[in-house]
Amino acid sequence: MTKDLSDSYHFHVMRRAIDVIDAADGAVALEDLAREMGMSGAHFQRLFSQWVGVSPKRYQQYLTLDHARRLLADRFTVLDTSHAANLSGAGRLHDLFLRWEAMSPGDYARGGAGLQISWGWFDSPFGPALVMGTARGICGMGFLGDGTEAEAMQDLVQRWPHAAFTKDAAVLRPWVLAAFGAQASDLKTPIFMIGAPFQIKVWEALLRIPSGHVTTYSEIAAAIGHPRAVRAVGTAVGRNPVSWLIPCHRALRKSGALGGYHWGLPVKRALLAWEGARADHDRETIEG
Repeated sequence: MTKDLSDSYHFHVMRRAIDVIDAADGAVALEDLAREMGMSGAHFQRLFSQWVGVSPKRYQQYLTLDHARRLLADRFTVLDTSHAANLSGAGRLHDLFLRWEAMSPGDYARGGAGLQISWGWFDSPFGPALVMGTARGICGMGFLGDGTEAEAMQDLVQRWPHAAFTKDAAVLRPWVLAAFGAQASDLKTPIFMIGAPFQIKVWEALLRIPSGHVTTYSEIAAAIGHPRAVRAVGTAVGRNPVSWLIPCHRALRKSGALGGYHWGLPVKRALLAWEGARADHDRETIEG
């Protein structure tokens, strides 16, 4: 795998720290975390705060089981048209991903025939990430989670069975570095959505949820004009091929339960915690 992200921000250390925090039964002391990472407490605290924007202790508050319920109470996003129009560019992710386009239904029906898709593995804050893209943008992103590299590869490849796949991390690297914030750049990471028309409507709704906020499956169903199709919306959310960039992790159940996540609930919790911590830090910086 490429080490670009690790070299830039020590993302591999942060990923290991998240794994330790997530697996722990209760809060993990700073010194214990630092020892696990092979660092002094002061150095680990400084590195962690540089990446996340808050201390390890505060970050752990965002991984508690009731965090999703607090998000629904405090940061619920209504996806109506007028509100969505005011969200263009809101949040760090939306600043990065303002350009996306979708494959035509006819092209999708051909199973990716004629498409040239490059792929590569990259280190990310949330574990190894498999990224795929065409000349028009990133079309696939998945995380290793509890599976194997072969399983993740098969998961994405089978979505477009007639496409031609070529291992070429170099061509994707600028987009990936910009996507994870590992490189200061004005580059807008393009997304090329390859899915059925209904799926694409759902994914476009997901793109309207600002970083640090959440919505519900029923809210998405209403936003796309199919208020009774909550189950179908849930299926489309789960079939999102571009994790993180198309933020399916921001969709929750009305009860506050996390719901499912294609790459595993530990990854979903880490994504929500990272965004929640950064959003609070950014808001406090502005207000302070």
